[in-house]
Amino acid sequence: MRFDLVDLQLFIAVADSGSITHGAMRANLALASASARIKGLEADLGVALLKRRRRGIELTAAGEALREHARLVMHHVEIMRGDLASFASGIRASVHLLANTSGLSEHLPRALASFLREHPDISLDVEERESTDIVTAIASGAADLGFAAEHALPDHFERFRFSEDRLMLVAPRRGDFANRRQIDFLEVTDHDFVALTNSTALQLHIAKHAARLGVRLRARLRDFDAICQMVATGVGIAVVPEAAARRCAQSVPIALVSIRDAWANRKLAICARSFRTLPRPAKLLVEHLRKSAR
Repeated sequence: MRFDLVDLQLFIAVADSGSITHGAMRANLALASASARIKGLEADLGVALLKRRRRGIELTAAGEALREHARLVMHHVEIMRGDLASFASGIRASVHLLANTSGLSEHLPRALASFLREHPDISLDVEERESTDIVTAIASGAADLGFAAEHALPDHFERFRFSEDRLMLVAPRRGDFANRRQIDFLEVTDHDFVALTNSTALQLHIAKHAARLGVRLRARLRDFDAICQMVATGVGIAVVPEAAARRCAQSVPIALVSIRDAWANRKLAICARSFRTLPRPAKLLVEHLRKSAR
């Protein structure tokens, strides 16, 4: 049984688009050629991969299985290409890590910087995603490792806890909540809020809970420092990770209040489908992050 990489790329394109025509366009193949390749795959495997409908296609169980395996194969081919191409620039390997907003801004930078200093021949490709998107990407083989909220991880994922990410209410030091130590989020929903831009993973997490309660947004900013500075002027209040809140409180007149709601206390974990099967550079990063875990 032999597999052609062009066939696998084509099958992924057809499966994802739900159409042989659209899949052929994505794969830059003529429709007749694409159709012949799909039929050839089915003949070689001895099983139907597609159910051809009047409006597109539907994958059979075998087709679903092939799509997942094909994605893994193509992911590893891309890793191979990247590793080999990087020899020319003196960097011999790379690791693809997906992380949520808090991870990128507060929890990971120091550990990743020390890893890069210790391993000058390895590069990191770090991308921000929401925790649920990280799970999907790792399950499909589109990334090596994830840094995500533990509650979002499926049981079959391997993981270890890296840190806690408690979200706190940030308010003006002389405002209504300056003397509070804890609060229920419901108590603050009639106040104006300053928030991250919608494109960040953390803001999507907060927005899911805030939208149900009719929270009013006065401003959207790109980082926690700018948010805390805005809050200090009395424009509104905000929800930010504890690490960022305490750091900003050293230089900005803000009050920090713990939020009692369960969604505000997240456990953050490093995860993978299997740590044992990771490429060696990713295993080295896992070992380093285990030592850095708090």
